[in-house]
Amino acid sequence: MHLILVAVVVLLCSGLFALLWGGKPSRANFLGVGGALLGCLIGIVPAAMILWTGQTEAIHWAWPVPYGSFFLYLDALSAFFLLPILGLSAVAALYGSRYLFSYRDRKNLGAAWFFFNLLVASMALVVLARNGVLFLLCWEAMSLASFFLVTFENEREGVRQAGWTYLVATHLGTAFLFILFILLSRGTGSMDFDGLTRASLPGTTAASLAFALAVIGFGTKAGFVPFHVWLPEAHPAAPSHVSAVMSGVMIKTGIYGLLRTLTFLGPPEPWWGWLLIGLGLVSGVMGVLFALAQHDLKRLLAYHSVENIGIIGLGLGLGVLGMALDQPVMAVLGLGGGLLHVLNHAMFKGLLFLGAGAVLHASHTREIDRLGGLIKRMPWTAAMFLAGSVAICGLPPLNGFVSEFLIYVAAFKGLWSSSTTLAAVAAIGGLGVIGGLAVACFTKAFGVVFQGEPRSAQAAQAREVDWGLRIPMILLASACLAIAFLAPQMIQLLRPVLEVMTGPSGEGLQNAISVVMYPLRSVVLLSALFLLVLALLAWGRRRLLAGRPVVEGVTWDCGYARPGARMQYSASSFAQPLTRMFNVILRIRRQGQEPHGFFPQRASLRTHGDDVFRDGFYAPIFQGIEWFMLRAHNLQQGRVQIYLLYVAVTVLVLLLWNLR
Repeated sequence: MHLILVAVVVLLCSGLFALLWGGKPSRANFLGVGGALLGCLIGIVPAAMILWTGQTEAIHWAWPVPYGSFFLYLDALSAFFLLPILGLSAVAALYGSRYLFSYRDRKNLGAAWFFFNLLVASMALVVLARNGVLFLLCWEAMSLASFFLVTFENEREGVRQAGWTYLVATHLGTAFLFILFILLSRGTGSMDFDGLTRASLPGTTAASLAFALAVIGFGTKAGFVPFHVWLPEAHPAAPSHVSAVMSGVMIKTGIYGLLRTLTFLGPPEPWWGWLLIGLGLVSGVMGVLFALAQHDLKRLLAYHSVENIGIIGLGLGLGVLGMALDQPVMAVLGLGGGLLHVLNHAMFKGLLFLGAGAVLHASHTREIDRLGGLIKRMPWTAAMFLAGSVAICGLPPLNGFVSEFLIYVAAFKGLWSSSTTLAAVAAIGGLGVIGGLAVACFTKAFGVVFQGEPRSAQAAQAREVDWGLRIPMILLASACLAIAFLAPQMIQLLRPVLEVMTGPSGEGLQNAISVVMYPLRSVVLLSALFLLVLALLAWGRRRLLAGRPVVEGVTWDCGYARPGARMQYSASSFAQPLTRMFNVILRIRRQGQEPHGFFPQRASLRTHGDDVFRDGFYAPIFQGIEWFMLRAHNLQQGRVQIYLLYVAVTVLVLLLWNLR
């Protein structure tokens, strides 16, 4: 535990020193990156040891804050979340050292690294805190640090708007967490997590109310639909290495908070599992549908974070339902699949955002329809982005398949019980739809961005990024492959985490895990054979072509005498069959000019899909609040006498309420 504190101190001190040296970009960059790498590597060691041994460590110091104490506790659940937080943050810092340096002439790099290191330190403390006051302080530090990172390019109106949207959303979620901790600690007089149990809650329905508050408060940070509206605004606005951290691990603190709350509340109610399954289904399907309609590469990836949070919610929902209905195999595999997807998503979503950042760095545009042909100009980036695309679609031989496979098996086990048949069918069908749409979406993204011919001068002039940006992508792609090939060992590593959630069930837990061991070993073997055959074919092709002239020619041009880049599929036209099918949800607006005559001079098509939750639900509410506040502005008279009158009336009302 003391090593974790050392890691946090290193992160905070290096960030502060980088801020103080902000006037010298090279020195600020070195201090910020060096401290981030050193702090993350120090913190990974005790987290890995705790996860391996299943032991616990704690620090509990008195703290002169009402209901507060400096109480840190490292168990298997905290250690499991610490690994992706620190691991991905270290890789993102390495990437950011090169990515941010291009801003050295117009931005204070010291401030950027101060808030980055503060974000990493606060995320680590969030999963370690065992006192409600300390937890909320760390949660607020995490939110504010990420807000300043989102608004890094605050000279742009869209970035400022995204930052304020995120700040409002995160504080609305925090308000529900305040109520949650007040409710949990009401009967104990302390906010230490040790005393927060179901027995301390007033009334029989208080546990269900606490769970609902946790779903709203933590679900807002995680990005469950309909609390997701901040996510597709904030993630594209941030620098790409920050987007990777926010999408890969920061939103997972919401998942951690939800799981930790479940450990307080004792045996779950069945409807808790049903609620998580419902949220998971809606988030997964809606997230991938909204992603299909996007033309901004980073915004597309942001909506896929909503989709993958939905997949995690499906797994956790099946696990909670299995716990409530005494189905241990369904409980263990559902929770295990959801937890493993937390780790997997951190790896492949971090990889995809870094790949998108490399594309932006080379071409200076995120608009998919202005790209194309980058596979020849940026072969390393294309290969890494393809690896991330295969992983996020849940296809073997990469890691996304493993966690989704566990959730599938948990759902199939639920088919054998009449009480869980409907949930199992919904989960299986939902995962199938999500997976199919994800394949279509990333076929569009990879095909339009990397294949074909350049659609603009920006794409034509793009060149491969340097090794400072390539190496972090290679590390994350290697992690995706390693997790897939070590799938049986990864599931065994989840045992102490599952024991925290389900209790020390011993043989029953091992029996549940053994259900998926044989098929996973078979998949690993087949994947190894597939990669071996692929490598042999590549080697054989290289040998056969050695010494022979290789020429390039144009593809079939459908009889056109002068084919151009505009004749290729665009992002809109490629996705049109699917977006038209779901137009009731997506509300696609078409803009453009249709071709007329035998030799049309002009033709164009552009589509735009609105987020129905943002425009149909949140926008009217906030417009109503704005209308009310503008009217209430008349109460602000600027005269002290009027304000004293307001105070007197308020005190009088409170006294009358007390005498009631």
